[in-house]
Amino acid sequence: MAVINKETIDRIFETAQIEEVIGEFVNLKRAGSSYKGLSPFSDERSPSFMVSPAKQIFKDFSSGKGGSVVTFLMEHEQMSYPEALRYLAQKYNIEIEETKSSPELEEAKSHRESLYIVSEWGKKYFKESLLSTDEGRAIGLSYFTERGFSAETVEAFGLGYAPDQFDAMTKAAKEHGYSLDYLIEVGLLKDKGKGIYDGFKGRVMFPIQNLSGRTLGFGGRTLKTEKHIPKYINSPECEIYHKSKIVYGIYQAKKQIVKDDLCYLVEGYTDVISMYQAGIKNVVASSGTALTSDQVRLIGRYTKNITILYDADPAGIKASFRGIDLILAEGLNVKATLLPEGEDPDSFSKSRKIDEIQSYFSEASKDFILFKTQLLAEETAGDPIKKAGLVRNIIESIAIIPDGITRSVYTKECSNLLDVPEKTLISELNKIRLKRQSDQVRKDGLKSKSQASPQHFDEPPPEFFDPEFKAPPTKQVTTSGTFHQERDILRLVLNYGLTVIDVDSLDEDENEIIVKMKLADFVAEEIFEDDLIFHDSLFKKVLDMYLAELKVNPEKDPVTFFTSLEDNTTRELVVDLIADKHVLHKWASQNIEVFTESDKMFRAVRDGLYAFKARKIQDVIGEMKEGLKGIDLNSEDMMAILTEIQGLEEIKRELLEQQGIIIF
Repeated sequence: MAVINKETIDRIFETAQIEEVIGEFVNLKRAGSSYKGLSPFSDERSPSFMVSPAKQIFKDFSSGKGGSVVTFLMEHEQMSYPEALRYLAQKYNIEIEETKSSPELEEAKSHRESLYIVSEWGKKYFKESLLSTDEGRAIGLSYFTERGFSAETVEAFGLGYAPDQFDAMTKAAKEHGYSLDYLIEVGLLKDKGKGIYDGFKGRVMFPIQNLSGRTLGFGGRTLKTEKHIPKYINSPECEIYHKSKIVYGIYQAKKQIVKDDLCYLVEGYTDVISMYQAGIKNVVASSGTALTSDQVRLIGRYTKNITILYDADPAGIKASFRGIDLILAEGLNVKATLLPEGEDPDSFSKSRKIDEIQSYFSEASKDFILFKTQLLAEETAGDPIKKAGLVRNIIESIAIIPDGITRSVYTKECSNLLDVPEKTLISELNKIRLKRQSDQVRKDGLKSKSQASPQHFDEPPPEFFDPEFKAPPTKQVTTSGTFHQERDILRLVLNYGLTVIDVDSLDEDENEIIVKMKLADFVAEEIFEDDLIFHDSLFKKVLDMYLAELKVNPEKDPVTFFTSLEDNTTRELVVDLIADKHVLHKWASQNIEVFTESDKMFRAVRDGLYAFKARKIQDVIGEMKEGLKGIDLNSEDMMAILTEIQGLEEIKRELLEQQGIIIF
């Protein structure tokens, strides 16, 4: 198996910019010297995901995950360690040097990786068929040209063509040594008992990519007119492709979405491609399925603002109202834009210049209340019952919104638009939310007496509950007596170990002098001179590894060694100890002096060591007192032990006083 040599790995870690790489997957915003964003590993609305360029680490405080840029790719993109390194090497144009080479497919580490490899090969095969064969150019490329797609656009989206032959791809796969079983699993080939044949034959191909550009699946459009042939077919669900979690065009659109803080949502592949080519690059589509919560959350990593583009089809618009509710439920802001009669995003973008498109979108975009109201107003005209239904429909959407202030604003707007008293709307809103909460409680099997029957209010009360609130589980942690002191010392070493500090010492003539030494060396000297060791095995392991790495390369921060470890337990402990969850505001610009831990570093580590030693002494005293049981009170052993205990108590008192703790 090909192995990437250590020099190449070191070069990759030195070159890769963690904030740049992760910024392609998560919308990061600067917070002091670090960056923050919403966790890509859990569903959260307040950002707790931190990236530190200085330390080249990420830490997700909601899920506990953390590590280096390679760790992120492994966790988020499900890459293997070598594959994450190759991804970064390609991104930063680093030539990979290997100890030996072998065919990538044959040496694929996992079943999942094999599926990625055959999917990527499928994309390449379709592209070559489109551009390099007579059939592909005459049929596939002609179709894309007629749609107005440029060569640059075809390249950007990896468009292709599947030859209209029974087993052309099957033969090509065999020639290249690919396992047909893997191609069948991802849907490129099919086997229905009468022989293996090409799954997309005679179709123009739209590769579906994830955030990092890896090919997960395909959409294929037939160019034939027979009614029994489905217009579009998509790859089947498999280990790497889950269409409910994929957004078409997100790989091409993500940077522009972040830049504009807005995402346009359309229906089909060609809508995305046409708008992208017209200059509207922050556009995506649901991947051959109705919009799902997972897709909304994926978009929500990059922006809180989504605008849905509709053509003038009332029936289709009403059917898509569920999508609006899904967006609202995720705490995102949603607007809707109705295109002119007879237009869809594809045709609209082709007939106008980019400034005209942007101007129209700006003027025609409406918040969901106004959009729903105007669309359904004609149906309710003069009919009080239908109007009541419209009001209830909109209030049900408002009730989904998780943020109370946003609900309040929309309720007021709804009151003005529909000429319904705000108190009436609030009352209805509370009924809906209380019912949903009650249904959820019943579903979870947690119904209590206080929730057994619906509550009624004479006057609309304030919205006083959060139905999504769940109390954090109570954790029972067993630790040693010095656990907290050991953890704090280790944290200081990991964060400031290379920092040179001034230490009071004595020369050969017992004169006081100042010695400069690294903080890590000072800690090691203080601990090992007193024959002390950490009780916690993981803390001891990390400290020993840190000091060993420091001896090998005194000028290189050993922390980089830990953040790239494949040992999750060790790596995540180190990341947890060096990650800063809270960032100070720029008080200096306000002429306010704030002292940080780094400003008082020596005192912090000294106090930590004193506390550690004092606790160790206390543990020894406790053991000695326990040993006094059963000893004759008048014996010499008893007096000797008591004298030793008294001496230890005095040392402990001195250590505590050094920390400013006075014991009377």
